[in-house]
Amino acid sequence: MRNFIFSFLALILLPAYMSGQVIKGKVLDQNGIGIPGAFIVASDSKTTADTDFDGNFNINAKAGEVLKISMVGFDALSIKATSEPMTIKLKESKDTELKEIVVIGYGTRKKIDNTTAITSLKAEEISKTKVLNASQAIQGKAAGVQVISSDLPGSTPSVVIRGLGTALGGRTPLFIVDGMPTENINNINTNDITSYEILKDASSLAIYGTRAANGVIIITTKKGKGDKVSVEFESFAGMREPLKKVKMAGSNKYSYYSNMALQSTTFSQDQPTNTDWFDAITRTGSYKQNNVSVSGSTENIKYFFSLGNYEEKGILNGLDYSRTTFRNNNEYKISKKLTLNQNFSFGSTKSTPKPLDAFTAAYKQSPIVPVRFPNGQYGVSFVGDDGFAGTTGSSFNNVGNPVAQLDFFNEQQKSIMLQGGLKLDYEIIKSLKFTSQFNGEYYSWKNYNFEDTKNIWLAADPSRVASAYSPTANVNLLTKGREQYFNWNLSNYFTYNKVFADIHDVELTAGIETSVKGSREKLTIARKNVNADANYWSLSGVNYVGTVTNYNDEVFNQNKLASYFGRFQYKLMDRYLLTGTIRRDGSSNFGKDYRWGTFPAFGLGWIISKEEFMANVKGIDLLKLRGGWGKLGNQNVPLNSQAYSSGLSSYLGGSILYEGTTINSQVDPSLSWEITEESSVGLDFELLNKRLKGSFDVYDKSTTNVILNTKPYLTSGISNSSPAHVGEVSNKGYEVALRWDDKITDNLTYWVGGNYSNNKNKLTGLKDATLAPINGGGLGNGQWTKLLDNSSIGQPLGSFYMYEYAGFDATNGKMLYFDSTGSKVAQDVLADKDKKYVGSILPTSTYGVSLGLNYKNFDFSVDGYGTQGAKVYNGKKAQRFTGENIEESLATNFWTVNNTTASVAAPFNQVPVASTFYLESGDFFRVNNITLGYKLPLKGEFINSCRIYVNAINPFITQKFSGFSPELNGNGDPYGTQGIELDAYPTLRSFVIGANLKF
Repeated sequence: MRNFIFSFLALILLPAYMSGQVIKGKVLDQNGIGIPGAFIVASDSKTTADTDFDGNFNINAKAGEVLKISMVGFDALSIKATSEPMTIKLKESKDTELKEIVVIGYGTRKKIDNTTAITSLKAEEISKTKVLNASQAIQGKAAGVQVISSDLPGSTPSVVIRGLGTALGGRTPLFIVDGMPTENINNINTNDITSYEILKDASSLAIYGTRAANGVIIITTKKGKGDKVSVEFESFAGMREPLKKVKMAGSNKYSYYSNMALQSTTFSQDQPTNTDWFDAITRTGSYKQNNVSVSGSTENIKYFFSLGNYEEKGILNGLDYSRTTFRNNNEYKISKKLTLNQNFSFGSTKSTPKPLDAFTAAYKQSPIVPVRFPNGQYGVSFVGDDGFAGTTGSSFNNVGNPVAQLDFFNEQQKSIMLQGGLKLDYEIIKSLKFTSQFNGEYYSWKNYNFEDTKNIWLAADPSRVASAYSPTANVNLLTKGREQYFNWNLSNYFTYNKVFADIHDVELTAGIETSVKGSREKLTIARKNVNADANYWSLSGVNYVGTVTNYNDEVFNQNKLASYFGRFQYKLMDRYLLTGTIRRDGSSNFGKDYRWGTFPAFGLGWIISKEEFMANVKGIDLLKLRGGWGKLGNQNVPLNSQAYSSGLSSYLGGSILYEGTTINSQVDPSLSWEITEESSVGLDFELLNKRLKGSFDVYDKSTTNVILNTKPYLTSGISNSSPAHVGEVSNKGYEVALRWDDKITDNLTYWVGGNYSNNKNKLTGLKDATLAPINGGGLGNGQWTKLLDNSSIGQPLGSFYMYEYAGFDATNGKMLYFDSTGSKVAQDVLADKDKKYVGSILPTSTYGVSLGLNYKNFDFSVDGYGTQGAKVYNGKKAQRFTGENIEESLATNFWTVNNTTASVAAPFNQVPVASTFYLESGDFFRVNNITLGYKLPLKGEFINSCRIYVNAINPFITQKFSGFSPELNGNGDPYGTQGIELDAYPTLRSFVIGANLKF
């Protein structure tokens, strides 16, 4: 097999070595610094090459023939090849903006001609931060884009572009990977990405119609280039630890606090055990990644192969994750007019997840309880007459042993994602091109969880014996599940581009598209009393019916989307710009009379710096004004509500059994997508000989038919709520991005950049309807922290709703709260009417900073990210009940009859009400990444380039929140656990060392 692979590669690559001699050289800028990625073409031999990281190149050509060298940002140059090593210097182009390209929907556009708000990030910006998901790497790099990430291995970050516009609908942007719409990008190796485009305003987004209201992210992966085989290899390894820990009360302080709360001497204040439960369930995490890619091209073929492997041991004991990726992108020039692009990727993951509530249990469990008792049994919260924890005595809290919890949790998950596609480009005439592209993806997921029920029961109480276990109870429980789907997308479109009379530059795009999100199948089976040996779980020929305790077989509907789209782009006299877009979508999600919608947009631009009156203005290199309007859709909305409630049976007198069906909800037949309209204005500029670049944007985005659940009329006889178009949500904001690039000497260059965005989000109104309240943000103790109902008008989405803390009573130390009249009362007399809105999980501002310098072969960079205006809830702290641990800050200087001037209320055992006492500022600034690299001065023939580097990821943070992390994605739902620290994976600090080699 190996010989076959090498023979196959040799056959593909052979044409690269069939002509001319090897011409060697180096391409430099005016400062003598090597230019990577410059493109060289030999005019007679028709061979091509690209410069490596240091500007070196080898090309098969003949001495004396003309080499054409080009690079974005530099003037093209033609020079005769020599047999001696060549040194070629390029001059920086004065019209850099003219040559920069951004990816837009169904095509590309020169950046200077673009009328829309698009942030374009290149490969080095994405791959610099060593994270699993590329969206984590863009945090702080794009104005108006909030990324809420988690360091839980395999987790998916939440990306919010220009504010949250929906309460119940999908909030995730549409990802387009090499033309394929997809739900997430966890299967993509960041080293394979060549560009990451974020489409932010309606003018750029309308080309994607019903799927664009949450923004669109276009990812383009690498292709082959150069006239020789290029091999790149990267390997890194790192360690991980929590960025911040919460200091808990030690055994003696815990005992004193608990005794005061109980008004007894239940616990000895001279404890022999002082367990740090956080340390007991965690370890030093580690992760590593190895990537290798092979690329190149011949006259008719460009090829790219990559293979990557990522492995991580999480900080939570037993939590492991691994991912293997493979990608193959090829381009075949079949004829002068016909080009075929093929892409294929494979991603496979394996994980052993662990329950994150172990973090909460570790926070709450008493430090006087040992991990294990001397006899080897797991420690439990029993206290004896001596005031010590032991195998006998009375239970003093309801918290389990978190170490045992992890040991007994035995789940494994596996998944496979296949993505691939074909793209055919045919040049009908010189100005007209036809493109047909098909993409598909297949996903399969499997898991099992083995619950050792009997031994878990025994471990919970050391006095229990196996003989006392109920003979009718399950000995164990095995749950197995699987899920799969297949999606595909087919688009056909024409692109016409022509310049008339040297002043009219016209580009037209028109096409049709079909997108099918296949039926998703989920199967879950739970069986009891299986053999403990996994080899006997699925024997053939065995009737398992008697052991099945639960069986769920679900199939979700297939969704189809048919679309027509068109775009007109016009440039007059190289400075006046006009873009018009329209898309018409028909979705199978909705009723036949409400399936079709039209989504128009337009954009205008004026390159002011090209006007004659600007010709003699010094210091302004580029000044462009742009603006636009558009209508967008969100079809990821609550659908297919069941209108019927079916009981297996009901008795209608006597002993006769009747089956029955009841209509218990009403369905609005006019339900369709949520529609967003946005107007925006932006200014792009380059000043002071292009050293200062930046942009400023202002936008007003309104969603006028947000779907919310409404209460039925009392006379209808219907009990369940029904979704309806009743809400209005507004997002208004502005964005600023700046970057300064300069050099101090020929060997020392630097840059400083930053961005800031401000967004005001609120529910602006409701139609004539009574909402079914959403009491969200549950704490698991009967308390909830968020509310969405008719009283939420004027509030941001994801708003907290709770009692306002008013300090404590100096006479008895009890916590006090403001009631609706402003009086201070104890929690026993509080009512729902005393609650109020007290802030939202949504930040009002986000910002990012970056700086870096290059000195000879050294490179150094720092990136940071921060948010302002958000609130987060310390859910684990707010759960405390009898006998649970407390933070050291609460166990120090609390109120007693002898310390009435204390800073903390008296100890208590009552379940606390959800209040602002536990609501804290979510403001933070974190250094996301520090990188130091060095390129070895190699001159060998085998290794073209070697760069070694060290990274510190999330090394420092400044935060006001007293918990582990103010960045709390939770389940990604603004009315769920997002913004609540409860069962949350801590933010991690990572240190990495690695190397990049090019051959």
